[in-house]
Amino acid sequence: MRLLYKIFHPEVFQGSLKRKKYFEGWYFKHVSGSGDKAFAVIPGISLSDDSHSFVQFIDGTNGKTGYFRYPVYEFRYDPFKLDLSIGSSRFRQESIQLDLDNEELKIKGNFQYSDIVKLPKSILSPGIMGWYSYVPTMECNHGVVSVDHKLTGRLNINGNESDYDNGRGYIEKDWGISFPESWIWMHCNNFDREQVSAMVSVAKIPWRKSFFVGFISFISIDGKPEIFASYNGAKILSLKRSGRTSELVIKKRDITYTTRITGKGSGFLKAPMEGSMKNIIKESIDSDVYVELKESGKILFRGNGIRAGFEETDKIFTYF
Repeated sequence: MRLLYKIFHPEVFQGSLKRKKYFEGWYFKHVSGSGDKAFAVIPGISLSDDSHSFVQFIDGTNGKTGYFRYPVYEFRYDPFKLDLSIGSSRFRQESIQLDLDNEELKIKGNFQYSDIVKLPKSILSPGIMGWYSYVPTMECNHGVVSVDHKLTGRLNINGNESDYDNGRGYIEKDWGISFPESWIWMHCNNFDREQVSAMVSVAKIPWRKSFFVGFISFISIDGKPEIFASYNGAKILSLKRSGRTSELVIKKRDITYTTRITGKGSGFLKAPMEGSMKNIIKESIDSDVYVELKESGKILFRGNGIRAGFEETDKIFTYF
């Protein structure tokens, strides 16, 4: 019963502190009401030959990042809900409190979340991974905790305070052994129309001594998410890149979901490889995106978004 509870509640800690070659991290994204400020914070655990807990920070306005390291014993969690404490910081589904300090950055902040939009759940699809949620040997698992929410709060970095009232937020997470060998990922919920949130993720997935290229994605309009994924009949029609702009076109039945992402302002984050945070990836929270949703040729939605989170590796394009 405990395992089934975890499958249907991906937001809770999925692992065990006794494991080796294991990581788990939560991604909390914040964009100010005016759209001029953005940041993400990633609390997590790395269990390897260099076991520790951590909080990563990325400033979307300048790409500056910080890595705050703590002993494993400072990672404390509630097994039945999203409620983590690492050092003096606390992370919950409805709020976070930041108290981070290293040689370069002193960060304090308090944020409250409201009107949280969740993904629908069913026996066949308990989370964004669909029936793959039941497969115990996935290299990397993914969960969407909050599709979209309102936020209020203030962030202080080295004595400079920013107001995030009337902002938008998003929460997702990953856990397993390693990040994929290659992938593309985007999320945006700051469009020229309110209550729109879009995410796409395509990755090379190890599978039975071989691999496949799988994808998970959604678009939520007015609090109603529509999922497009490898497991529910959707297909990738194309994935290509021209200059700094990448375009992904997905089709499910008569619905076509197109995203065009123009990368901007990236910073460097640590990522897991066999549980150890020894890989380096580039991430932006300042990219621009165009999203279009059509059904039988009729436009259901089209819009331009700012402050998109964005990651990509060159190799993912070689599979298309």
